[in-house]
Amino acid sequence: MTFSTRRNALVLLSTLAAASLAATMAWARSTPQIRAQQAHEKAVIAQVNQIGQDLQAVQDQAWNAKQRLNLVKQSLRQNEYRLQIAQGNFHAAQQRIMQRLYSLYVNGSPSAVDVLAGAQSLSQIIDRAESAQVLSNQDAALGRQALGFEHSVQQRELQLQQLKSTREQALAELVAKQRTVASKLAQQRRLLASIHTTIQHLVTQEQARERAARAAAEARLRAQLAAAQQAAADQAAAAAQAAPSPPADNGVVTPPVSIPVGNSGVGHPQAAQIALHYLGVPYVWGGASPSGFDCSGLVMYVYAQLGISLPHYTVAQWNATMPISTSELQPGDLVFFDGLGHVGIYIGGGQFVHAPHTGTVVQIASLSGYYAANLVGARRVP
Repeated sequence: MTFSTRRNALVLLSTLAAASLAATMAWARSTPQIRAQQAHEKAVIAQVNQIGQDLQAVQDQAWNAKQRLNLVKQSLRQNEYRLQIAQGNFHAAQQRIMQRLYSLYVNGSPSAVDVLAGAQSLSQIIDRAESAQVLSNQDAALGRQALGFEHSVQQRELQLQQLKSTREQALAELVAKQRTVASKLAQQRRLLASIHTTIQHLVTQEQARERAARAAAEARLRAQLAAAQQAAADQAAAAAQAAPSPPADNGVVTPPVSIPVGNSGVGHPQAAQIALHYLGVPYVWGGASPSGFDCSGLVMYVYAQLGISLPHYTVAQWNATMPISTSELQPGDLVFFDGLGHVGIYIGGGQFVHAPHTGTVVQIASLSGYYAANLVGARRVP
């Protein structure tokens, strides 16, 4: 194993440990299914809020209707008391007039007999008595006042009973409406709970899928790194065997042979391994730390863990790296898209890690479909 290979292995171990400590808990990326359920959830939440407002309005109306009904009932109780008084006054006036007429009758007044004969009510008695001039003006006035008061109280009683019936019906309708709206609200809340459960299930499935993809990528990268290390070790052993035998000791000291060891040309697979530890970190425009990444910020931060400084801009990163063909892609190489507007770190197997856009998280994507159609090129970090 060469010094460079050993150094890379040590850097990989140390950076992976640091990345593990700094990694944010991974969340499942948004899939079309999850987005559809979230949109449905948003719509149902809006409906729940609206129905809740409607229910509150109906409850307020029902409370007001109940208060108005209570006022009518209170007025009825007061009117019943006034009716008792009116009836008492009526009976008192009736007794007074009847006593007056009886006194006239006893004293032999023929008019008293005419007044009483055929009279069916106190009002008729008063009318006949006034015509016959057998009652004083005071007696007639008291009688008419008692009759008028009772009549007005009875009219008021009738009006209040009608108003009570109207308000009871209005309250019953509002109570029924309140039950209907409350039932609708409960139904929407059950639907919302079902959507929550569905979203959680989909997220759990997506998290499991992403964990599996991450584990497979890590295993593949470990195998590639081990193969690279073994190849370097084999190369070093072959070079040692091919070295010429030391000449016979003739007193001349041969200077040591220096075999330069440079970049093996396979890039930096450690970068791919490190990038996997930031899956789930939220996208933040301009972000370049585990609290949030944008696409170029993720590349810059990952390579910084290897002691390699890259600029924080996709075009600048393109210019700072070496061009390679897509057939040469190795883990750790960079893939650029959308007219150099986006960049990701290739992890092998036709996949790459990237921070897509606002509202998403660092995730694994495939070099197919949209990304294949919008691929600008591949670059290797020297």
